[in-house]
Amino acid sequence: MLQAAICGAGHWGTRLIESVQGESGKLRFAAAVTRDPDGRQDLAARFGLRLTTRYADVLADPAIDAVVLATPHSRHADEIIAAAQAGKHVFVEKPFTLTRESAEMALAACRDAGITLAVGFNRRYAPAYAEMARRIAAGEIGMLRHIEGQFSGPPSYQTEPDNWRSNQIESPGGSMTARGVHVIDSMVNIAGPVRSVFAFSERLQHTIDVDDTTVCALRFSGGVTGMLATLHATSQFYRIHAFGAQGSLEMRGETELHAFDLDGRVASSAFDAIDKERAELEAFADAVRNSVRSTIAPEAIVNVVAATTAVAESARTGRPVTIG
Repeated sequence: MLQAAICGAGHWGTRLIESVQGESGKLRFAAAVTRDPDGRQDLAARFGLRLTTRYADVLADPAIDAVVLATPHSRHADEIIAAAQAGKHVFVEKPFTLTRESAEMALAACRDAGITLAVGFNRRYAPAYAEMARRIAAGEIGMLRHIEGQFSGPPSYQTEPDNWRSNQIESPGGSMTARGVHVIDSMVNIAGPVRSVFAFSERLQHTIDVDDTTVCALRFSGGVTGMLATLHATSQFYRIHAFGAQGSLEMRGETELHAFDLDGRVASSAFDAIDKERAELEAFADAVRNSVRSTIAPEAIVNVVAATTAVAESARTGRPVTIG
């Protein structure tokens, strides 16, 4: 069983722990790095964790095989590189890093160290998405022409101004780092690399320093086009719709998939919900065991980072951004 340390024991770090602790035979958390060990004693007691305030402690611990990073976005690159240099396998929450250059440096460190890397795109494991991707790859809707995505929600209404996410440095492009990046990753997985982006991003009602409405047009390699919207202050909504020459597939939420043919007929499928976080962490553990170096192609990881940052750049400059 893979012995891991969680770095960042807040809301999402806790969700990752509870998804596997006592539930998985592939990965367990043995330690947690937290700024507030006194305030996390309940977490330690509930899950049997050793607490430390120092990332260096878990990197130096021979009993720890891997680190799981649920830390502020701007720290990811340095933490990935440090873990790789210490010979620890790395699972890092999205976004991977905040710049293309830092993404490339972090990937190079993992490659040079020969460790396994995974990125926390849990939406890849949603049953409706997995089936949609399979059917597109099988050619069921013919040649892919266009793909649209919308991932929005209300959490910024509860975000305090002093929260680390409440600024343009950690959250460029509004909810791109929180939600929109999932859609870009899902699109890249289906349509290939993003080659150009044109975006708008506005703060229409927030008091925190984060845009609440972000929309963009995308062009992928091979000529597929795309559209993405992500709002940080509205009702919960998640949708991806892929259009092909012979029909289209639309997923709504994580368990609902609709297939449309050229005659207007609709065939709907419903799937049982799964624990996506357990699925992605167990896939990481499997990759370590099988010496798979990255659960997502490195070039796709870099492209998703580049496309995400291009959204913020295009919105800031008012110009399209080409991704080389």
